[in-house]
Amino acid sequence: MSQNKPIETFENTEEEMTVTITLEDDSEVECAVVTILEVDKKDYIVLLPLDEDGNGNEEGEVWFYRYSENENDPNEEPELGYIDDDDEYEAVADAFDEFLDNVEFDEIVDAE
Repeated sequence: MSQNKPIETFENTEEEMTVTITLEDDSEVECAVVTILEVDKKDYIVLLPLDEDGNGNEEGEVWFYRYSENENDPNEEPELGYIDDDDEYEAVADAFDEFLDNVEFDEIVDAE
């Protein structure tokens, strides 16, 4: 069963966009928004959990969630949904790997 959780806070700073999400145990985690991907005509958000100092974790662990916005009310906070299906999760992970490959390629090309 998919469970949607509202994003508690969506902040856009000069450096990065961050989201504070509430986990199942009601604890809150601030995350940097890495990207929003479209896979099979659905949107997914990739989040990097941040520590108390605002740094990403050393392992580079990211979290994938379904992502949706209310097109009729742009002021309404977006919603996140859990990905319960292994095939769906793998498709999102593959799309993120491809995104990372493209970012690395772009950085190499821009450096030349």
